[in-house]
Amino acid sequence: SYNEDETILATTLAAARLIDYPADRLTVWLLDDGGTEQKRSDPNPAKAAEAQERHVALQSLCERLGCRYVTRARNLHAKAGNLNNGLLHATGEIVVVLDADHVPFRSFLRETVGLFADDPRLFLVQTPHAFLNPDPIERNLRTFEKMPSENEMFYSITQCGLDKWNGSFFCGSAALLRRQALDEAGGFAGVTITEDCETAFELHSRGWNSAYVDRPLIAGLQPNTLSSFMGQRSRWCQGMMQILLLKNPVLKRGLHPIQKLAYMSSMTFWLFPLPRIVFLFAPLLYIFFDMKFFVANVEESIAYTATYIVINLMLQNYLYGRVRWPYVSEIYEYVQGVYLFRAIVAVVMSPRKPTFNVTSKSDFASEDHISELMLPYVAIFVLLAVGEGFAIWRYIFEPGVNNLMLVVGLWNGFSLLMAGIGLGVVAERRMTEKNPSLAVSRPARLTVGGFSSDVTVERVSADGCTARVAEGFSLGSLTDGKTGWLAVESPDPAIVSQPLPVTLSSYRMAGEETVCELAFRPFEARDHFAFATLMYGDADEMLRFQQRRRAHKGLIPGIAQFVYWGASEPFRFARYALRALFARRPAAVVVAPVPKVAPVVEAAPALSVHAAPAPAAPVAPAPFQRPKRAAAPAPAAPPVAAPRPAAASSETESLELNDWVRLMLD
Repeated sequence: SYNEDETILATTLAAARLIDYPADRLTVWLLDDGGTEQKRSDPNPAKAAEAQERHVALQSLCERLGCRYVTRARNLHAKAGNLNNGLLHATGEIVVVLDADHVPFRSFLRETVGLFADDPRLFLVQTPHAFLNPDPIERNLRTFEKMPSENEMFYSITQCGLDKWNGSFFCGSAALLRRQALDEAGGFAGVTITEDCETAFELHSRGWNSAYVDRPLIAGLQPNTLSSFMGQRSRWCQGMMQILLLKNPVLKRGLHPIQKLAYMSSMTFWLFPLPRIVFLFAPLLYIFFDMKFFVANVEESIAYTATYIVINLMLQNYLYGRVRWPYVSEIYEYVQGVYLFRAIVAVVMSPRKPTFNVTSKSDFASEDHISELMLPYVAIFVLLAVGEGFAIWRYIFEPGVNNLMLVVGLWNGFSLLMAGIGLGVVAERRMTEKNPSLAVSRPARLTVGGFSSDVTVERVSADGCTARVAEGFSLGSLTDGKTGWLAVESPDPAIVSQPLPVTLSSYRMAGEETVCELAFRPFEARDHFAFATLMYGDADEMLRFQQRRRAHKGLIPGIAQFVYWGASEPFRFARYALRALFARRPAAVVVAPVPKVAPVVEAAPALSVHAAPAPAAPVAPAPFQRPKRAAAPAPAAPPVAAPRPAAASSETESLELNDWVRLMLD
């Protein structure tokens, strides 16, 4: 953990404590890099006080949940250093690593740990990373509920293929590692900023084996904003390039030839920005400068190029259509390639310079807005649009221009559609859920306002849940805001779950049934276990969610969807841009000194929570009996801005240097 909210940590810790495994053989450790001695001794008194407060609060949380809290003196070597510090305290034979927002389902160890008994040289069992929330591309194109996520291609196809050749590698979380192997290699590797792949790389070269279980057993969070998403992908890209440059798989002793090929494939994949950018701008060289890098007429283009493209698309769609729609790979590569091109150049120039930057996943966009990363995407779209117009003009009016211009113009038109989709990605839609939810189907008993009835919980998040009341039960005599209890039946008979405190916020009729919206009241420590049982008790819920999205997308509908996005998303971008322009336009310019504003200290992004089984017996959860309810801690008050004169506020807004519209117009 680094700076995650206590509620997120409480859910992950409680779910880890409830993993189906003998209680005397399971120890959950919270490795906190946000409360180190270095941070608690920060020269900035406010930062030091914040770190000290976090240190005390998380110690108390771990004590209440039966976990163990560990921190260290200094924040050295980022995540790898934090993990290695945890190894100094844990003594278990098997180590489970979980990011702070990667909540395990109860069956996590039941599905995985037995593989270590089958192979004494097995050092790793990796499971997929499944997510409750969309990434920025999925949210802005509205594909999350109907299209497989981009990472499902890697976890459902690529990792399975690597596993056949003993080449599946550690992905940083949702994995089990053998302590003996880690000790042999000196702990988690920390030369590069992708300690996960580097650790697997070193252990494979020492003759250890890996295994991959293709079943979602955790539910995590993805970056919410495009800037956080790009920061995460830049770290992955630079880390893999570091391994390629500093520890070239071709020259690594101990790896089998097929393992060298597998690692080379995984690392050179991140070079995709280079051909993508070349492919994007190449047509403009002929359109503007008559540079003939591609010489063919329409008939030759159809016979050779078009035939290849069609066959390639058909094979891709046939083999991978259930996890990847047509041209979705191209969309992700274009969006990432614009910024990753510079990241690749930087790491090639100085392979040891990149540093570990944690990914923020707590950003919340309450309104539609334009991303701060929009400038290169706008510039590319405008350049390609001008090129397309010039190509059309030359083809119609310029004497001597042959059919080659038609071919190049169609090529540029495809790139223009791609750039149009890029504008849709930087036009970020508002988020509809502050805390992501998961569709479930769980029987429960709802008691509220003196009435009690059997219900079915259909969707649940950290904020509340949706419950469908059995037919024939009436809530007409109740009013909104009634408090009560929700007793959920656990999917595992070994777990006796206590009722959750809820408030009936609203209800509506759905035919002859009643659908209730329930909000959770502040939790006590034991309530976190009940919530973890409700939301993360059954891993099949996540599997069903993924399978619902894996309907095969045909080639023609997929291409039509791509064209629709490319044609429509620029108009949505323009609408957001105009709305922002008019919203920021000042009514009058006031000439007065600009007041000094204190610098804003941004919250550091999240790192990870790590759970490690150990033979020492932890404090097991007591039977779920409702204790006397302690006073719930008051929620943190939102920051209150200091009052300032209206004129100064207006002028500050009008002269804001970060106003992207003004910068673009200048």
